[in-house]
Amino acid sequence: MGVTRAGWYSYDILDNLGRRSARRVIPELQHIAPGDIIPMSPDGKQGIRVHSMDAPRSMVWGQAGGTTWAWQLDETADGGTRLVSRVRSRYQWLSPSVAFSALLEFGDIWMMRKMLMNLRERVTATRPGKETRTL
Repeated sequence: MGVTRAGWYSYDILDNLGRRSARRVIPELQHIAPGDIIPMSPDGKQGIRVHSMDAPRSMVWGQAGGTTWAWQLDETADGGTRLVSRVRSRYQWLSPSVAFSALLEFGDIWMMRKMLMNLRERVTATRPGKETRTL
């Protein structure tokens, strides 16, 4: 994930500075660790820091005291995998950025949905014979 990595798998014109997200899982980009940056700037230097990683089960990334994003993979009874994604934000109510945060709150659900659907498509393409189901 990230602007200078494989992209955000969402609406690239909005979420990835117009760059096309990877159309497949790229094995050499799968090795990240706590302290690594998930890039959000065109130069790849600014972004979200990885707080914890328990590959392949979970990852937590974000800004201390700000927004965090957690991903957790759980095995389902039918042998599939369920991805649970949680975003937690702490608003700074007296900051001008609160208006941007409110706008993001309404748009993020659609961006997240698109990203998760595109991730599912890419991951299932690497696992022939596996069916997916939508809840």
